[in-house]
Amino acid sequence: MSFAFYAAGIASTVFRVIVYVFLRIIPASHIPSVLPLFYLAYLVPTLFLHTAQDTSYIQIFKEKEANGVKHDVPVNGRRVLVVLPHQPTRSSYFESLVDAFFGLQRDRKLKRVTFLINTLCLAACFDLVFEPYFDRAADVTFTRVGALTPDSAKIVVRVPPPLASNKSSVQLLWRKIPSDVLATSTAAWTDGPLLTLIQDLDWVATAQINGLWPNTNYEYVLAHPNKTHLGYPISPIQFRTFPDPKIPGGSHFRFLATSCMIPNFPWAPLQGRTIKGFDYMADYLFSQSEPATPSQVIPIILDDNDTSVSLDESRSLNNSAARKLVKQPEEKLIQHPRTEFMLFLGDFIYADVPWYFGDDREEYRRMYRRVYNSPSFRKVYEKLPILHEYDDHEIINNYEGKSNDTGPFINASDAFTIYQGNANYAPLEIGQHYYAFRYGDIAYFVMDTRRYRSGMDESPATRTMLGERQLTSFYHWLGKVNNTATFKFIVTSVPFTSLWTGDAQADSWAGYASEKAALLEALHTVPNVYILSGDRHEFAAIEFNGPTASSNPVFEISTSPLNQFYIPFVRTLKSQSDVYVKRYAKFPIPDDTTDKLQYEELEIDLPQERVLKYIATGNHKWATFEVDSTNPQRPLLHLELVINGQPAYHHTFEGTPVKLRSASSAISVVTDSLRDVLGRVGIAPGKWF
Repeated sequence: MSFAFYAAGIASTVFRVIVYVFLRIIPASHIPSVLPLFYLAYLVPTLFLHTAQDTSYIQIFKEKEANGVKHDVPVNGRRVLVVLPHQPTRSSYFESLVDAFFGLQRDRKLKRVTFLINTLCLAACFDLVFEPYFDRAADVTFTRVGALTPDSAKIVVRVPPPLASNKSSVQLLWRKIPSDVLATSTAAWTDGPLLTLIQDLDWVATAQINGLWPNTNYEYVLAHPNKTHLGYPISPIQFRTFPDPKIPGGSHFRFLATSCMIPNFPWAPLQGRTIKGFDYMADYLFSQSEPATPSQVIPIILDDNDTSVSLDESRSLNNSAARKLVKQPEEKLIQHPRTEFMLFLGDFIYADVPWYFGDDREEYRRMYRRVYNSPSFRKVYEKLPILHEYDDHEIINNYEGKSNDTGPFINASDAFTIYQGNANYAPLEIGQHYYAFRYGDIAYFVMDTRRYRSGMDESPATRTMLGERQLTSFYHWLGKVNNTATFKFIVTSVPFTSLWTGDAQADSWAGYASEKAALLEALHTVPNVYILSGDRHEFAAIEFNGPTASSNPVFEISTSPLNQFYIPFVRTLKSQSDVYVKRYAKFPIPDDTTDKLQYEELEIDLPQERVLKYIATGNHKWATFEVDSTNPQRPLLHLELVINGQPAYHHTFEGTPVKLRSASSAISVVTDSLRDVLGRVGIAPGKWF
């Protein structure tokens, strides 16, 4: 065989491997630059490759050895007897398949097949790269619910007008849904805000409906200014307000958390608007009416001294094992509460993956329009309120703001604010993206980990992730919720733990060790702190142990991606830190003189950070958190990890009882609630309270 034959075969094989990695494993932004080069590396030697015409199954024999169909044909000026077998042999088929797989071109037929396959591979890569650019989604119309409080709801609307218009208005109409689920609302629509949509804001507006009742179901529609329905949405969008935090009794609800999403990955043909992670999520949430619950057998342990079993253990028991452990199996229907909202922890768009089309306002906005135009996402955002924070890929990879709003941040922040930020809760300071909110007795602080972070060129001792103003707001929030909230959730787009290796040592909190240590020192004094993070395209549950036995443990749950890559066979998380804290534990020591065990207290080393669970696999992951603080003496947090639509891990965290200051006085609770009720009907109680 000639040099061109082997060169073309090797280049073709390498090209296909890179294509597979790009389309199915990791859509790295540098790959589109090299793909055409490898395609040319295959194509150029192919042009110099001369193959015989259809010689795959042609054999030239002497007449006495021939046993097939004989043809007397001219070859190089002589007439030669050529024998064509009646059909190819099985080995010939196999060799042809192998040649086609590796791009080897032994004859013209295989040459054409190889060219077709490689060209289709290149076209598929071009589709992944340029489909976001050509899918402008300029006509996408949508509405969704954002921040909810006990008496208000934020609504986002995008309704582009006819091409001849440069301004339009949309009227929000809302009403209460009857408490009887079988009843159909016949109440008149109440006029909500009139939204003015302008081209400068990409035809997007966010309004707030006020004057609502706590823990109540509502619905809304979009209408023209003359109150005639717009035609979209086809059915009213429903939502439920949050409970009044002044009313005692605790909370029992679910919420989701995830991050990192790019449409149509892993790539599939003609699926440019598909986001499979949201398809899985819609099935998980809405395929059955919420709450969707399987019945489970809760075992009762024979040992009278241990009459309980964790939910994780009960789920792991098969029927035969359960029968051995229980006295009388008890069938119980475990009813999950409804899912109230989702936290999306960043990388909602990938402005720079697989290709960065530049620091342009329209390009950033187009990325958001494209996602909202996805039928997969529409199935979720029309039914579930969503709250957002941003990370680097909403701007550019590994972005460090350095408190200097220049470069891509201006246009990226503009698009984020229009589509996501305005629907979040009001920022703690005007013009910022960090915010806090509550659901009953559960508190949340959502950080901005990009805008104010120092560069890696700064001294490690002085680096900051949050900046001085955000740090002040955070410490103020932490002091406020210490004894006024049962669970405290801190939302950071990048992992807080330092156990991730590789680039996470610079891009996560590991690169800001001094500020992290100061935060941990404060967090260990507060009960029931849970950190939610994403970014790493893997799942990990981490425990942080404080310096003393009285320190409150802190936990981190890191979950991603919803629809992005993970790298097979690559593991980037250490099992525990190299720093330890001292603890004392009692160990049994046999006593030969008595039948009783003696215990000795010994000092042990406990990792400051350690992994509770690590799962790297899965392109589509999210975490479901079920919060139950209805029993103040035993607050619980149930974690369920869902991978590719299937539950993959469960864990129950038992919190520390918290005596809530805000609920300590029944009189103040009643008077505050009564004042709210009187105010709603127009009565000002004045000095009565």
